[in-house]
Amino acid sequence: MQLIQTVVVKQVVTEKSKEQLFEMFHRKLLELKKECDQLLFEHKRLEKTKNFSPETLKQKFEKEIQMRKEKIKLFEFQIEQLHTLPLGSEIQEREVQALIEVNVGDQWDEKMGQSTIIIEDGIVKEIR
Repeated sequence: MQLIQTVVVKQVVTEKSKEQLFEMFHRKLLELKKECDQLLFEHKRLEKTKNFSPETLKQKFEKEIQMRKEKIKLFEFQIEQLHTLPLGSEIQEREVQALIEVNVGDQWDEKMGQSTIIIEDGIVKEIR
């Protein structure tokens, strides 16, 4: 019988991976800032049309902008933490699903134990 099991994928922090993470966080940060600017522009444009209630329009756009500003703070925090992260440490990158084979007589705890894949610079280094 086959079962689906969640497997944790961890990444070993190296200079290269730190640089890639920084670039990704920075890119997302810039993207969010651009979205905030676009929302402000769109808000002003829609205000001039007078097709919508000014108060409702303002609340909606402020809510959207605030959500993005919170994400910006999160990415800024992650960038800050990335600088303090020591080389060689492991960070959880994601979780994936894997099929495992279970047969009569197998050790249940051994089969169902949390599996982990360790990746270093894009190469599978270890499977635990």
